[in-house]
Amino acid sequence: MASVRIRWFGHSGFSIRDGKTALIDPWFEGNPKGSGGLDTAPGADLLLLTHDHFDHAGDAVALAKKTGALVVAIFELAGDLKAKGVPEAQLLHGGGGMNVGGTVSVQGFEITMTEARHSCTLGAPVGYVLKTPSGLTVYHSGDTGIFAGMALIGELYPIDVALLPIGSVFTMDHRQAAKACALLKAKAVIPMHYGTFPILEPNADRFVAELAKVSPGTRPIVLAPGEETTL
Repeated sequence: MASVRIRWFGHSGFSIRDGKTALIDPWFEGNPKGSGGLDTAPGADLLLLTHDHFDHAGDAVALAKKTGALVVAIFELAGDLKAKGVPEAQLLHGGGGMNVGGTVSVQGFEITMTEARHSCTLGAPVGYVLKTPSGLTVYHSGDTGIFAGMALIGELYPIDVALLPIGSVFTMDHRQAAKACALLKAKAVIPMHYGTFPILEPNADRFVAELAKVSPGTRPIVLAPGEETTL
């Protein structure tokens, strides 16, 4: 398997580079933990959105125009982006997007849309399982609480690395996220959606300690905003 580089931009934003580059929920403008605005955003071939909240999709139109990336989103969010000026050619299935349970192959990535337990205005919140061109399987849960179906996701897909929120208030807390790793049988986990705002969990310490107790087979990878790991 070739090396896959995963960079965290703070909050829930990641880039996954394996020949091509996929951005997931990138948020640059106004991100308190970000390194700068949209001018610091990397190039991308794919742009995946989990739901329509500002801290996940607020930069979507501008990033689509900046990068020329193909945008992957649930049907209703894709339609909204089309209405806001993202060209059909840059939207999955010309603006039809996809929906929970579906799998598509684009830019060498195999992308499966999964359920998530959260709120949004357009469609439903989702997560993604990505199999990269060289075969690494990454699960980005999106904003979510823990749910029993994570065990099915882990059964269906061998999760090499899970990207999971731990911040509480709006998503899973450290205990739920650690248990989610056990359900998923994830080999590694990168925590996200914490430390961005004062009301969220400030760091990953409690999560790492809980993980060692409930899912000791999962390796924690704690990144600083802007930091990259290679898998």
